[in-house]
Amino acid sequence: MAEVDLLRAPGFGDGRTVVHGFTARRGGSWPAPDGLTLARAEGVPDACLADHWTRALHAVDPRLEPARLALASQVHGARVIRVEAPTGPLATAGEADALVTTVPGLALAVRIADCVPVLLATDGGVAAVHAGWRGVVAGVVGAAVDALREATGASDVEAAVGPHLGVDAFEVGPEVVEALEAAGLPRADVAHPGRRDRWQVDLGRAVGLQLAAAGVARVARTGGSTWDPRFFSWRREGPAAGRQAGIVAWRP
Repeated sequence: MAEVDLLRAPGFGDGRTVVHGFTARRGGSWPAPDGLTLARAEGVPDACLADHWTRALHAVDPRLEPARLALASQVHGARVIRVEAPTGPLATAGEADALVTTVPGLALAVRIADCVPVLLATDGGVAAVHAGWRGVVAGVVGAAVDALREATGASDVEAAVGPHLGVDAFEVGPEVVEALEAAGLPRADVAHPGRRDRWQVDLGRAVGLQLAAAGVARVARTGGSTWDPRFFSWRREGPAAGRQAGIVAWRP
């Protein structure tokens, strides 16, 4: 199998004992010989998925293991779960779109195929956030920042934003732009007119604005659009698309 294609956000976690990474599609065995999908799906054997998570976690840090991984069942909302025990790669801690932990060595991950993966770190803990447009409207980014501060008692939170669907490929109807505006995100900052009555949304920009509003001053980005075949993309591939992940762990 090919080596895991892993992206890191420059500067994220510098000065803190935090490890992180964002996977792309290369490095596993499904759906193509080099595909590294990280979500349960029809046709993906459990043993294959467990192997994929082992490869992804070891690429982030050789000390990370699937037995110390925590996941959520992502539902495009704003619920945050504080986790103190792992779920492993085949279970979840419940329905949520953000996870927070203060447990050393517990790896948190969110699975992505166009939405924005956000990792957070501060002294004493980390968080992982799945931010689609519905989650952004619901306020999942600010909720995760607040939950991490509450869990750790620390205020200096930093963020890493991973690959997501680029603005040129994220075409939506006017109702999505109206929902973003109602959530306090100015249309002029996060969208521009596309074809006919369609709009193109910059979801990464929307997440950045919400991080700033939550008092997160340091935001590192990997760059990269999931429209690129380097990544899985639901928009490009449809329901059969695999999932990449954003992964973070605190290792004091």
